[in-house]
Amino acid sequence: MSHFAKVENGVVTEIIVATQAEINTENHGDAFLWVQTSYNNSFRNNFASLGGIYDKARDAFIYAKPYPSWELVEATLQWEAPSIKPYGTAINEPYGWDEATTSWVRIT
Repeated sequence: MSHFAKVENGVVTEIIVATQAEINTENHGDAFLWVQTSYNNSFRNNFASLGGIYDKARDAFIYAKPYPSWELVEATLQWEAPSIKPYGTAINEPYGWDEATTSWVRIT
């Protein structure tokens, strides 16, 4: 069994576990809409995610852009904040992204 993502207009709308033969029967709709994905990222860069995209030219899944200010790193196809996330002085000190200030803020 494998994981397949249903891709409609470049956007992942569904993820199922099936065999290629099952996909080919079209019991889940048009077989051409289904693209195999790998949960351990062994191919197509990332595991498909709902709302993420499938870039046919790159033959890769890319997660949905988390914030408008973040940029896609071409080498990894991962989104990156415009500044490095700080490390807190306390163990596991939580930080979250604040898009309004485009900076990391400590969560209290």
